Amino acid sequence: MRQKDQPSETQPPAHERLYRKLRSEIMHGEIVPGQPLTIRGLAQRFDVSMTPAREAMRRLTAEGALTLSKTGRITTPMLSTERIEELASIRALLEPELAVRAQVRVHMALIERLQNINAVIEKMILRNDSVGYIRANLEFHRTLYLRAQAPAMLAIVETVWLQMGPSMSALYSQRQRPNAARNHRFVIAALMAADETALKHAIATDVTQGLRMLVPARL
Repeated sequence: MRQKDQPSETQPPAHERLYRKLRSEIMHGEIVPGQPLTIRGLAQRFDVSMTPAREAMRRLTAEGALTLSKTGRITTPMLSTERIEELASIRALLEPELAVRAQVRVHMALIERLQNINAVIEKMILRNDSVGYIRANLEFHRTLYLRAQAPAMLAIVETVWLQMGPSMSALYSQRQRPNAARNHRFVIAALMAADETALKHAIATDVTQGLRMLVPARL
């Protein structure tokens, strides 16, 4: 009989499955900032042994998605204003470049996909669903950036999204983002017009405008 931690012919190993699930929850703000996590608790929740739980937490700590204190306490990070600004600056530098690289490979099916995702974003804003909003918003950006065929650059951007997830969810739940869908419409229009300058501006505006609402005194 196959043990629960052993992968099947079609499933990845237990530590990889747990890593992917927990990474998704953190990135999309399903786990609040400062929430403590334990290896035993994760093992019980996901029905795995301590070893894959420990490995998943080690990987996420290395990515900055979890914070390890001097006492050994593991939590999701609570980002300072300065840290949010730093991560926003990385997004503003890399994401317009990814969008421009993707532009040459854009087709109407992709445009329609982006429009559909943006419709979901509008619904999440109306519902004031911060987790649903973050999930759909990142799906919009990832769908576009995958066309850039720049995996190293996208990996850096996804690490930034991962580190920001819990704090963004907590902050967006307090302040709505009514301009997000409008900014994305500008992105789509620039893609359809093959206007590189407008595309860069639309992406940079989308990345920084929401964060400016969160820390208005600084951004």
